[in-house]
Amino acid sequence: MDLAEFEQAIENFIGHAGLWAPLLFIMLHLIRPLLFLPVIAVCIAGGFLFGFFQGAILSFIGLTLMSYISYMMINKFPRFRSKLAALKDKWFPDRNLTVSQVMILRVMPFVHFHLLSFYLMEMTNTRREYMYYSALGLIAPAILYTAFGRAISEFPWYTTLSMFLLLAAIFSFIDKWQSRKHKLDKT
Repeated sequence: MDLAEFEQAIENFIGHAGLWAPLLFIMLHLIRPLLFLPVIAVCIAGGFLFGFFQGAILSFIGLTLMSYISYMMINKFPRFRSKLAALKDKWFPDRNLTVSQVMILRVMPFVHFHLLSFYLMEMTNTRREYMYYSALGLIAPAILYTAFGRAISEFPWYTTLSMFLLLAAIFSFIDKWQSRKHKLDKT
């Protein structure tokens, strides 16, 4: 089977699945962590299967629901919370991230989804506030991964590395800016 036949088979499946196709795709986002699939892979699939606009919306819905489930799991299972706290101490020791930094990290393809949810939980006071910032931070990855995911995955390694370094520089800039702002607020 060549690529054209594969694409035709996928289009036929989606055409026959009707309303079930988007629901199954959203469910894929929810079981993604159990299948060890990266967020970017599922969003790329959404762009391929549903097109940019519908794929981005479905990915946003799936990621937002996954954020809500993360919130519930972290609050319900103390062992899960302690594992995330240990992971936080390992990856970002003695560092308090801002909401802006978490949003930038959401765009980086291989940063742990639940760890970032944990950070947001620590920064917010209510579930509503958490969901607001979480949803806001999921808009960019849903759009970028759906629209540019395939292109990013096909870039040469040095282009991908350059994009990662650019995001890291923005992250660092926000960290330094927040530190200066915090020092000025103290004086």
